[in-house]
Amino acid sequence: MNSAPSSSSWLLWLRNALILAALSAGAFWGVAELLTPPVVATGSAPRLAKTQLEDIQRAAQAVDADFQKTWAQQALNPVGKTDALTLVRRLSLALTGSIPSLQELRLLESLKGADAPQWWLSHLLSDRRTSDYLAERLARVYVGIENGPFLMYRRRRLVDWLSDAIQQNRPYDQIARSLIDSNGVWTTNPEVNFVTVTNENKKGPDEVKLAAKVSRAFLGVRIDCVQCHDGKLGSSWKQTDFHQLAAFFGQADFNLNGLHDDHKKNYQVRYLGKTEEEKVQPVVPWKPELLPAKGTPRAKLAAWVTAKDNKAFARALVNRMWALLFNRPLIAPVDEIPLDGPFPPGMELLADDFISHDYDMQRLIRVIVGTQVFQMSSQASDPSHPVTTAAENAWAAFPVTRLRPEQMAGSVIQAASLSTIDAETHVLFRIKRDIDVANFVKRYGDSGEDNFDDAGGTIPQRLLLMNGNMITTNTGNNPFINASTRISMLAPDNASAVEAAYLSIFTRRPTPAEASHFTSLLATSKSRNSRSSAMSDLYWTLMNATEFSWNH
Repeated sequence: MNSAPSSSSWLLWLRNALILAALSAGAFWGVAELLTPPVVATGSAPRLAKTQLEDIQRAAQAVDADFQKTWAQQALNPVGKTDALTLVRRLSLALTGSIPSLQELRLLESLKGADAPQWWLSHLLSDRRTSDYLAERLARVYVGIENGPFLMYRRRRLVDWLSDAIQQNRPYDQIARSLIDSNGVWTTNPEVNFVTVTNENKKGPDEVKLAAKVSRAFLGVRIDCVQCHDGKLGSSWKQTDFHQLAAFFGQADFNLNGLHDDHKKNYQVRYLGKTEEEKVQPVVPWKPELLPAKGTPRAKLAAWVTAKDNKAFARALVNRMWALLFNRPLIAPVDEIPLDGPFPPGMELLADDFISHDYDMQRLIRVIVGTQVFQMSSQASDPSHPVTTAAENAWAAFPVTRLRPEQMAGSVIQAASLSTIDAETHVLFRIKRDIDVANFVKRYGDSGEDNFDDAGGTIPQRLLLMNGNMITTNTGNNPFINASTRISMLAPDNASAVEAAYLSIFTRRPTPAEASHFTSLLATSKSRNSRSSAMSDLYWTLMNATEFSWNH
């Protein structure tokens, strides 16, 4: 029989409910200023030192020059630069998994004489939303999306640890070494969860899974394809290459003190065509001269993976970060980068810059964002000469890609709130947001590890968007939850209401034709209820538009 809730539990529930109601009411009455043009802000924008910014600009220009050679060879004319609001939207989607709020757009508009996209990038890199989002995307690569063996695995702890490291801009090689070579208990030493997640058979760490993760996640190489047999169709990889890599985890073990190295353990495997298992010595598949002579096997592997002369490590993160920013990697699949090339424009320059600046992830992001390639429009200025597939493939135009499920859900929820949903938002709102996003991603179709396949939306996915609870709930007539109702009640006129809706959903203002059409429709609403219903319909229409669900 279930016991009745205690009085303290009821008091806690009541307190949170009252807080939620108060915050909703406060947000409702505090958004009127967001519906009109902003007043110029007096605060200073976050910025880099002049020398740092110039150095980043030089690196970005070198990358652009590399692309320009390819465009000249292919007789391609790159499109022009896009507008500031589109850049702001791209950055928000890439770094937080959501479009910017109306509150944030008003703040950006109020910055006098500032470079809004650069200011916004600096702001996002210091925002906890960015480190949380990037940590989740990287955790998918390192440990997948499942909760795993609970007794020895805490995924949430690992994600939080990654977020802290990204927020502190900890060098990426230090992060990788901590994951590969760590010891202790999975609750107090979150980095060990990279290893403990493989304990699904309760026999200790799974060396095979760990070797596959190390090669794909940190080196961008699919060496696990030769786990069962030597490579075929021209592949140079051998079965021994993979299992010798796996042998570096052969001494990893668990006891009451958590993950540790047991020097008495050995990794054994039965190779194809053999009748018995044999002991396998740990050997790296390339550049053996970079492997330290001393240390535990995992410590030696971690040092080899992150060695500055092991350029595969830098290329792997460059390709993945490029994919996060563009929704498409430089080399696809994102974790199948050839060791010896050929490499696309920009790859080697970005990898070299990443290495020479001690694996600074924030700098890598800034360099990529500073390129002409990232700042391009996705549309040609001359409608009679639209962007071709060849131009998109050569990065002579920003590639138009479908939003990933978590970006779609995050954007719907943010568009329904005029104020920003961030770390300062009350915990109840954030919990609800996280649950809604998780449920939507599960129903929409979670691809697991990021593969950045630009697959077209299926019919069930489109129906989920049009008729599912996500958009319907966030566009309904509710003054304490949805932006559409607040806009209808507080906007000073119909033109301001339409503009606020477009900024909140598309991160742009309506065209004159769009403004005229929807302003006229709102003008036919004679009562408050009919006006609120009309705004809800407008919100629903815009959220279901193709423009909303694509990155461009």
